[in-house]
Amino acid sequence: MSDSSTGSAHVAGSTASGNTARPSRRTVLAATAGVTAALAVGSPALASDGTAPVSDQRLRALISGMTLEEKVGQLFVMRVYGHSATAPDQADVDANLREIGVRTAAELIEKYRLGGIIYFAWAHNTRDPHQIADLSNGIQKASLDLPRGLPVLIATDQEHGIVARVGKPATLLPGAMALGASGSRSDAKALGRVAGAELAALGIRQNYSTVCDVNVNPANPVIGVRSLGADPQAAARLAAAEVVGYQNSGVAATAKHFPGHGDTAVDSHYGFPIITHSREEWEELDAPPFRAAIRAGIDSIMTAHLMVPALDPSGDPATLSRPILTGILREELGYDGVVVTDSLGMQGVRSKYGDARVAVMAVQAGVDQLLNPPDIGVSWNAVLDAVRSGELSEARLEESILRILRLKAKLGLFDDPYVTHHGVDRAVGTNAHYKAAERIADNTTTLLVNEGGLLPLNRLRHRRVLVVGPDPASPSLSDGPTTKVIAAALAEAGFTTTARTTGTAPTATAIADAVTAAADADAVVVATYNVTASSTQKTLVQRLLETGRPVVVLAVRNPYDVAHLPGARAVLASYSWTDTEVRAAARVIAGRVSPSGRLPVPVQRADAPAEVLFPIGHGLRY
Repeated sequence: MSDSSTGSAHVAGSTASGNTARPSRRTVLAATAGVTAALAVGSPALASDGTAPVSDQRLRALISGMTLEEKVGQLFVMRVYGHSATAPDQADVDANLREIGVRTAAELIEKYRLGGIIYFAWAHNTRDPHQIADLSNGIQKASLDLPRGLPVLIATDQEHGIVARVGKPATLLPGAMALGASGSRSDAKALGRVAGAELAALGIRQNYSTVCDVNVNPANPVIGVRSLGADPQAAARLAAAEVVGYQNSGVAATAKHFPGHGDTAVDSHYGFPIITHSREEWEELDAPPFRAAIRAGIDSIMTAHLMVPALDPSGDPATLSRPILTGILREELGYDGVVVTDSLGMQGVRSKYGDARVAVMAVQAGVDQLLNPPDIGVSWNAVLDAVRSGELSEARLEESILRILRLKAKLGLFDDPYVTHHGVDRAVGTNAHYKAAERIADNTTTLLVNEGGLLPLNRLRHRRVLVVGPDPASPSLSDGPTTKVIAAALAEAGFTTTARTTGTAPTATAIADAVTAAADADAVVVATYNVTASSTQKTLVQRLLETGRPVVVLAVRNPYDVAHLPGARAVLASYSWTDTEVRAAARVIAGRVSPSGRLPVPVQRADAPAEVLFPIGHGLRY
């Protein structure tokens, strides 16, 4: 471990103290240990901020001046608790000491010389936009103050839909399957552009999106609506467009989870999935979105913690597979960008080897960034010891460091890694971005069933509307609860509404109460969430149908719910229960917007799964 107690490159010329410090461009360059000249001799291609990036020759010169400990640190991307890099709340200090052995993000960076940090809402990194910007600046300053300090690549999972770490007032956009329902490449590019602009303003320059997994298994417990759909070519077109949107906004997009996580019934967070596709099936079903992302210039690709025997019969997860990551991804597909692991705390990668071996084997396989190991000390020291013993060559480390530094240079982080509150206010949660999110969402809602033209509801005949259903924890830090958001959106359209939560497993009492409330309504909207053959949500819908009141079903997660509700006269799919998507669905129910989404996945019959109830492309209109 390098000694950072002496020789600190003090950053002078700051405009403020603490986390809000934003050194001038001149002092940033001085703090990067003499790379000013390197920045001035970049190749002709421009970085994301329009400046000339550092040349490989200059980056190699930087690497040659690094200690071994500093080189190992560049490979790691780690979580840390707290809203501030130097002054987190005491509870976060305690959590850091317990899990990581440091008090703050600044201490973590100093101890391990990390190349990256990942933000999570549960780690209290993302309270509000100005705080996030200050945290990012504090992290950068902590690293640049060190001897030979380098800018940090700050990342997060901002897929949108059901997975996002930065919530309101940031703009929350439709998720992948909703985007798949729109089928619009221009919408996909616009989503990446809006989301990327907001992340960049917060100092987050690597986003673990786009999801390139093709969801051909309706029972998939971990991907599902996070996927663009079940059509590989359609998913490829949308993924490529989204990548361009993100990267034109100065954020490194990440195609995940290579070689494909779409056909599994096991969640790799908790188990070890096995993909049984043949090599030919992989080429046809799984590979197209990744190939398209690579053609679009994707900056990083995330690995999957699963086994694909047809690609590597060793029994190792893809994250640790040299035949998959080096043989296929790098050599066959020609990808030479950054490869990042999925979280190393997931069971799918920990089930066969210990955490120390996992870190070393991942680098041997061709990985560049080691994401969020459960114990940074164990993994960091394992890689360090492997180099010292000769199991890993220092040259192999330097290959990965060069890719990482190339990406940092492309993003302009050597030129100026800092952000400002003014920049946040100009980009995050603007009216223009909110309107873009609404416009994109209005193209996603899919009308699956509309017997007798029940929809749109009529404000004269259906003035009083009861909204019932589950209120799952709101994804993406949105307003919620779901039933109240739907009711409020219908009220804005001129209906008189009442909201009543019945849960994802309605009890007999909850069902009876909903039936009683329906007696005073002219129509009922029922939100459903992953209905199964044994779900009491089926009973709720059936009992409400028996009242004779018009019943509209809105599937707020998987569109497969419709297969279990054969008696419903009107069924829509929103693909997520975020505010953005259920409000768009409410506009369709109210007739303010015509439904235009089309199923991006097939829906099989519940009583005969081999038969298709609704094919890809199904979607009714008004």
